[in-house]
Amino acid sequence: MDALLQQVADVVWGPVTIVLLVGTGALMTALLGLVQLRRFRYAWQLVSGRFDSLEDAGEISHFQALSTALSATIGTGNIAGVGTAIAMGGPGAVFWMWITAIFGMSLKFSECLLALHFRTIHSDGTISAGPMYYLEKGLGCKWLGRLFALFAVLVSFGLGNMAQANSVAEPVRTLFGVPKLFTGLFIGGLVFAVTVGGIRRIGKVASCLVPFMSAFYVLGALFVLARHWQAIPAGLVTIVQDAFSGSAAAGGFAGAAVAQAVRFGVARGVFSNEAGLGSAPIAHGAARTKEPVREGLVAMLGPFIDTLVICTMTALVIIHTGAYRSGLSGADLTARAFDTGLPGPGGYIVAIGIIFFAFSTSLSWSYYGDRSVEYLFGGKVVLPYRVLFCLLLPVGASIRLELVWIISDIFNALMAWPNLVGLLWLCPLVVRQTRIYFRDPGRMYPDH
Repeated sequence: MDALLQQVADVVWGPVTIVLLVGTGALMTALLGLVQLRRFRYAWQLVSGRFDSLEDAGEISHFQALSTALSATIGTGNIAGVGTAIAMGGPGAVFWMWITAIFGMSLKFSECLLALHFRTIHSDGTISAGPMYYLEKGLGCKWLGRLFALFAVLVSFGLGNMAQANSVAEPVRTLFGVPKLFTGLFIGGLVFAVTVGGIRRIGKVASCLVPFMSAFYVLGALFVLARHWQAIPAGLVTIVQDAFSGSAAAGGFAGAAVAQAVRFGVARGVFSNEAGLGSAPIAHGAARTKEPVREGLVAMLGPFIDTLVICTMTALVIIHTGAYRSGLSGADLTARAFDTGLPGPGGYIVAIGIIFFAFSTSLSWSYYGDRSVEYLFGGKVVLPYRVLFCLLLPVGASIRLELVWIISDIFNALMAWPNLVGLLWLCPLVVRQTRIYFRDPGRMYPDH
């Protein structure tokens, strides 16, 4: 069964899905005139809250929406995913992760703009948004929206729940000797205490947690790199050269070719920042703004922070220390690299990073799941869903999860397909709204 499911996962995450994701990102980049580069500085101004208005509909600020989406994407992909990409595709895989992130910025911009445009605002002020709404309202394909929501619920229980709980429980047991079940029960209680307050409480917690955990991990990586900073340029050169020439046979990967670098770099890049998968629009759709373009601009910063900053830090440590020749892969490779670069504390940086990253991912995916459940079955099912979500965390912390990871990988890819249909069909709307917004200085700078 495991082997069969792995074959299915390889197919759904194969060339068709990768080409669709990257190709759609490249198309949107061209149609929007490199919006991720030309409007990069303005996007940061929006995150600062400079143009926020409390009178606008929404439940959370731009910054809280970005933090919530980042708390889902900054996770094991930044640690284990980078290690896997380099082990299987060589250092050149990192370059293709960068390319995926650059195109992914325009994907995030587009899907989150659509989420704002087609969101549903309930009578009590709460908001429901995401691909299921623009698939239903924009395309008139409610069945496709329901399909997306179903896949999202399944991923929330697997990748967003049990897999994350296990990722926390393992290092806690190793570092502190705490049984996995106890860790799972503790996490379940914490997640319930946060998620019972809905997106407003999740946004508040994420806006505190994400900057802290990101700074902790990035500063740890910078400390490793600073010890031998002269080697950083050589590491960057290695990444770029291997992206086009392949890697010489060494260590755990024997003659990783250019095709492998592209395949694993793109796949792990998409897995890391989730651009095009349709998860982030669920959080960004709750932002307090009346301008869909603004939230699209805020959302596009996600792949930049997640992949171009945090994943690059991980990759440079792995390459800089030479750990990629060790034959290890995934989180083990990253841990070896930090241990080599910073004996003693290095391993703790990775372990503690995984704990924070995995916990924050559970918070966001609980919200993605409850909005999807609400879309499928109505508001009465939301609280039972939240309770079940929290009850499954101790289960996930206590069991082996190879099968859960594989199944979650499959449905994670399947989420992308209906979402990409919506993006491609509605791209003229995205382009039109973007052009109208940037032609009006009064909308861009309302305080001027």
